[in-house]
Amino acid sequence: MDNAARMRQRVLALFLPIAAAAYIGGEALSPKGTDQVITTAATAFKVLPIAARHSTQLYLASCLVLLGLAALAVSYAAIAILVRGRGSALATAAALLGGLGAFCGAIVNVLVYPSLAAAATAHVSPEAAAKVLMTAFNSGFGHGFVYFYFASEILAPLLMAIALWRSRSVPRWLAALFLIGLEAAQQMSSIGPIVIVYMLPFAAAMVLLAAQIWKAPASPARSTADHPIRLDAGNPAR
Repeated sequence: MDNAARMRQRVLALFLPIAAAAYIGGEALSPKGTDQVITTAATAFKVLPIAARHSTQLYLASCLVLLGLAALAVSYAAIAILVRGRGSALATAAALLGGLGAFCGAIVNVLVYPSLAAAATAHVSPEAAAKVLMTAFNSGFGHGFVYFYFASEILAPLLMAIALWRSRSVPRWLAALFLIGLEAAQQMSSIGPIVIVYMLPFAAAMVLLAAQIWKAPASPARSTADHPIRLDAGNPAR
């Protein structure tokens, strides 16, 4: 077995618990009520005072959420390693959709957390801060990333769970736990540290899948010894 392939596989496995820890930590640290898409003045006036009181906390939560989303993008590719044979094409599609969706989610969360904290502490009128936030969210740029992120939140876990289920590479209950846990985690709002309890199934699924990836057999590297090069291939004997 190729030791380099084994090492790369185990590095990928580490991204799953990192994704769970960072994502859950970011949601738990988010000040209550700030995890909202700000498209109206009413929403902006509601969250700006909260953000002004907890700007440092918002920045820290933003760092953890962005790290969690980046690790989640890699995690989709890592989970796809487990699927061989039946469901492999579906797993590849899920990894692509999940990776792009996590990237879009990172852009959306930049609009939600750092932009909100900056607007709340910019020493401008609440009306001006609200207008800046609404302009960003209601732009074509903002809508495009928000819509793709929300669609991928539903489709990517579903496709990956189906691929895991069909391939039987992991216990079917683990495929179901991954789907239920990740979907629930992605739908959680900022309600304080209590979110940790609701996101425990997601954490358990990611740790168990990481263990499966860690011990899964790595694909051996091909060598010329396995497939020798024939020098006379262009001049066949007559």
